[in-house]
Amino acid sequence: MAHFSRRLPGVLPRKDLVRLLVPTYAAARGVDEEEAAERLSRALAAPAALDELYGGISDALRDAQGPRTSEDALMDRLSAGVVTRGGRARAAPSTPAVSAALIRLDLEIGIAPESMRAMLATGPGRAMLDEGLRALGAHVVKELLRGARGRPGSGEA
Repeated sequence: MAHFSRRLPGVLPRKDLVRLLVPTYAAARGVDEEEAAERLSRALAAPAALDELYGGISDALRDAQGPRTSEDALMDRLSAGVVTRGGRARAAPSTPAVSAALIRLDLEIGIAPESMRAMLATGPGRAMLDEGLRALGAHVVKELLRGARGRPGSGEA
């Protein structure tokens, strides 16, 4: 899947994604934030896992983009959110779909049972994983755009 914008990886690099996801991962896995950051850094070092997460964020950005909001304006707001909110994200709500996305990341670092890989690859498991990636993406976008100037879709930058 194509990213919402070619600017996405530059505006929201891996290290910032890790920071934004630490509260969610730490709460879901019952680990401290340092351990969560280390695990997420390792998991998102895998290009496939990072690309899947960018796909979820891209879906959320498409949903947030209104008819009068340009791609560049939305990316500028996201960039401002990284600067102002990047380190203060709240945990995403715990759902089965979010758990599936976190299991996908755990598979990258070898702490989830390998049997989960096949379960997430086809049928209902893949649907749940896709839903979880979209949910994490929506959470990241919401956290970064929260309190930013203008509203998603308003045309204001």
